[in-house]
Amino acid sequence: MATRAVLRADDLWAGYPGVHVLRGVDLEIRTGDAPVGIVGPSGAGKTTLVRALQGQIRPSQGAVTFNDRPVHRLPRRDTKQFKAAVRFTSQDSLTITDPRVTVARRLGLALGEARKAGRTHGTSITDLLDAVALPAQFATRRLVTLSGGEKQRIALAAALATRPEILVLDEPLTAVDPQARMNLTRRLAPVMADLDTAVVLVSHDLELVERTCGHVHILDDGGFVAAGALGELLSGTDQHPTVRDLAEAAPLAVQRFR
Repeated sequence: MATRAVLRADDLWAGYPGVHVLRGVDLEIRTGDAPVGIVGPSGAGKTTLVRALQGQIRPSQGAVTFNDRPVHRLPRRDTKQFKAAVRFTSQDSLTITDPRVTVARRLGLALGEARKAGRTHGTSITDLLDAVALPAQFATRRLVTLSGGEKQRIALAAALATRPEILVLDEPLTAVDPQARMNLTRRLAPVMADLDTAVVLVSHDLELVERTCGHVHILDDGGFVAAGALGELLSGTDQHPTVRDLAEAAPLAVQRFR
């Protein structure tokens, strides 16, 4: 790719009228960066941060920028570039407007979108299905027949098909069973590296984040209260109270880290 996308939050304050959910968050993601995780307790502001990165929430102070331009007021031409370069996938991203659409059709459209944007790559529909731990024969399935977990995997495969420079995943696999999630992490890593896609994984699933992301930010109290390798943070002796609470809530995960 000719340019390297940069999505950045600088001293980000954001929330809702009269309420600052985020207070002074700094984050920078560049094309090709290693996956970064964001975890925190319920209500810490993870969804608010994702919405601010997406441009759905206007900062009350500071800024969120894409290639140095504020994302909440990008010109139309730059908005198109932003949506092609930075993809956001959540637990309910797969919308179905036509019950006849098959998995192959949905992924084929995503691959076509990549070609039109000059992001052609050699990843096939079969490769994409394999990356999300689904067999090749799923290509003929209609989207309406899929389970919740299967729809989430197809949404992730479709996002990868467009070859984004940055992929923000907000609780993307909540309906996928734990064993399948672990299988997914092993398959996804080489695909994302091959596509040169930077990933931001926002999740409450500590084991998924630890297996996927070498560097993690812990979000609470309006900002990042700790950062580093998740296993080291959760098993460390000098912990922020939020980190200690997360460790106590997930004893099996912490035991695996030790």
